[in-house]
Amino acid sequence: MSLRDYARKRRLGETPEPGDATRKPRARGKPPPIFVVQLHHARARHYDFRLEADGVLKSWAVPKGPSLRPGEKRLAIEVEDHPLAYAGFQGDIPEGHYGAGHVDIFDRGTWSTSDDPLAQIAAGKLDFELDGEKLKGSFHMVRTRPSGRQPQWLLIKRNDRYARDADADALLIESAPKAPRAAKAGQVASERNKAVPRRPAAAARGGWKARAVQIAGRAAAKPMPEEVELQLTTLRETPPATGDWLHEVKWDGYRMLAYKQRGKVRLQSRKGLDWTGDFPELVAALGSLPVDSLIVDGELVALDRDGRSDFAALQRQLEAGSVASLRLVVFDLLYLDGIDLRDAPQRARRDLLRDILATTPAPELAFSGHVEGPGAKVFEASVEAGLEGIVSKRADAPYRGGRSQNWIKVKHADSDEFVVVGYTLPRGSRHGFGSLLLATREAGRWRYAGRVGSGFSDDMLRTLSKRLETLRTDQTAVELPEHVPFSVRSVRWVKPIIVVEVHLRGRGKEGLVRQASFLRLRDDKPLQDVEPAMAKPAAKLTSPDRVVFPDDSISKGEVAAYYQGVARWLLPELIKRPLSLVRCPAGIAVTCFFQKHHNASFGPKVFAIELRESDGRGEYLYVKDIDGVLALVQMNTLEFHPWGARVDAPDKPDRLVFDLDPAEGIAWTDIKAAAREVHDRLVQVKLRSWVRLSGGKGLHVVVPIRRGPDWAQAKAFCEAFAETMVAQAPLHYVATASKVARKGRIFIDWLRNTRGATSVCSWSLRARPGATVAMPLSWDELGRTRSAATYDLKKALRRARTLTDDPWQGFSQVRQALPKF
Repeated sequence: MSLRDYARKRRLGETPEPGDATRKPRARGKPPPIFVVQLHHARARHYDFRLEADGVLKSWAVPKGPSLRPGEKRLAIEVEDHPLAYAGFQGDIPEGHYGAGHVDIFDRGTWSTSDDPLAQIAAGKLDFELDGEKLKGSFHMVRTRPSGRQPQWLLIKRNDRYARDADADALLIESAPKAPRAAKAGQVASERNKAVPRRPAAAARGGWKARAVQIAGRAAAKPMPEEVELQLTTLRETPPATGDWLHEVKWDGYRMLAYKQRGKVRLQSRKGLDWTGDFPELVAALGSLPVDSLIVDGELVALDRDGRSDFAALQRQLEAGSVASLRLVVFDLLYLDGIDLRDAPQRARRDLLRDILATTPAPELAFSGHVEGPGAKVFEASVEAGLEGIVSKRADAPYRGGRSQNWIKVKHADSDEFVVVGYTLPRGSRHGFGSLLLATREAGRWRYAGRVGSGFSDDMLRTLSKRLETLRTDQTAVELPEHVPFSVRSVRWVKPIIVVEVHLRGRGKEGLVRQASFLRLRDDKPLQDVEPAMAKPAAKLTSPDRVVFPDDSISKGEVAAYYQGVARWLLPELIKRPLSLVRCPAGIAVTCFFQKHHNASFGPKVFAIELRESDGRGEYLYVKDIDGVLALVQMNTLEFHPWGARVDAPDKPDRLVFDLDPAEGIAWTDIKAAAREVHDRLVQVKLRSWVRLSGGKGLHVVVPIRRGPDWAQAKAFCEAFAETMVAQAPLHYVATASKVARKGRIFIDWLRNTRGATSVCSWSLRARPGATVAMPLSWDELGRTRSAATYDLKKALRRARTLTDDPWQGFSQVRQALPKF
């Protein structure tokens, strides 16, 4: 290859890459030849490995980059020679040009070899040593495919004193600027300018986008979103014990997002309110940052003399309109100059944010420093520093809206947030109200959590009384236990809108608060952000931080929280039915298995039922409530597959399922059309049906029936129905499970309707990448879906919270007879 190929592939003058001038080869006795490795974010991210020889840079594209592990082979594809001037090139190759994308210099230095490099390259074997900033020591290259358009080589590290367990990507992370460690848990970024060398803003501006591309990839170039869903913390009793975590101060203030675009700054509260006009100093400080566009996440706080956040002082200053001394403590960077950073690792986002803030000191902005190390020790230090607690964030995790096990909140001050659902009448000289009735959300409904009657000032009593009076309703929000120590007739119910924070000394039976005292109103918190009470689960969840969906960083604890959150919709289709399970003890990346028999290790909330089998009798399993579901999640269950019959009559099915399983290449529109055709043909035999996304490739059409027929009759009907559809449209459908026969067709799987067969439950997770969910829909909703995997865990949770009507409305009430076929 030569520089003619380099020039032929480029429109030099239109791209910032250097020209194709060739230098004379170095004479003996001159400095050693150079090498350079460039990280190229082209259509496919790769590293370019270049060695100076014969006046040019001999070049290879190395998809995974060089490795320092001895003996590890890395593919290296030989490409055209590059001019020596290319060794100093970094920047953007415009779209439409060869190699379009961003180029960064990863490493550079000198190299040497004992023999003629050109002869070695011609022979397909090259031994050499590198002396770079990152890459050092002996390497070996061998050509494996000498002919063709692009000869292929293997780049191999030899075993020497520079060999170690690292590769290019790991070295990239190691070399990224590290945040200074705080001297104690309470140290914050008001000290940042002492710890981080200040960089000239003008010089830094051009490099910020390059840094963003480096950590997020070229594919992250996206338009700036209008709004971002906040990532929320999950309250835990103890910090994470293992893993790579960054521990921050738990700030006590108001959450705030800041957007900057085309010179304009917009501030948004947690509830989505526009706060831009309320904080002019903060707007000016954000506007002075040397970037064109960004989104940052932080907390608006008032700091005391020791740098601790004071919520009461914050409220007083906001009420008085004295906001100049307030600070925005920023802890995350979500978007920067055209690059969406939410998929980038937490550590990398924070490093970039810290460096940007360091260029433009502003008292209104502070970086939330972090501490690394054992979470328990950091938490102890926070107690000694007089802080409320810490927030531990997984260092390698992306930013995801909603509550997550990647952000863990631990508080030493025992307080919780609740929604006010009612109040009792005052007694004696007390005016306004006697106590507030508190609730938390559980399984999609409000659950009574106790009451609070102390801690109110006279002003707060008056303020709250007026607000409560405007929210009066005749609708009962919660079911009260029989043993409440007050007259139910004295309760005045209110719409669940007001959020309060309450100090408590533990919880009594049924998880009710003990010795509660009012702390403050939390008008900044939306209702859906109020966390469920930390009651003791029926089955203790071990290893909640274990990641079970690795591509999505979803942990076992998040799986348990998901099933709690959708319990209202999940349980009616699941409970008191024999179950089969898909269990994944080491997550979906390792072997999962199907289980249908009961095991004593499941605990007392998972029940056994003895059923006949072809070779005798066996104990099957079932659950009665959410505690049983969580006990199975504790045993690493991800999927739930119920029978089409109940445990009280296992040989009398009460529902049928037609599973539409498409062959590869079938369009989604055709699958939806097939489901509607099944629906219409069922109507012809006077059967109503409902539809479900499988969470995989196809759709389920589900038919409730009146108990009476046995499994043989149900099977006969379903087989005949499927065969009739195949007979009328043999090019579209098939009723046999044969893969060969299914090619180009949709398999109408009627075999789900036999004794012992199951299909996945509505709202069940699937043990697949993406953490998809089997989702019940109304027929009207089906047309708006884009695939059978439309819903993942987080979308399903949001749907569960906002649903008011069951998409399968009427399903459980239908009593339709199975027709004779």
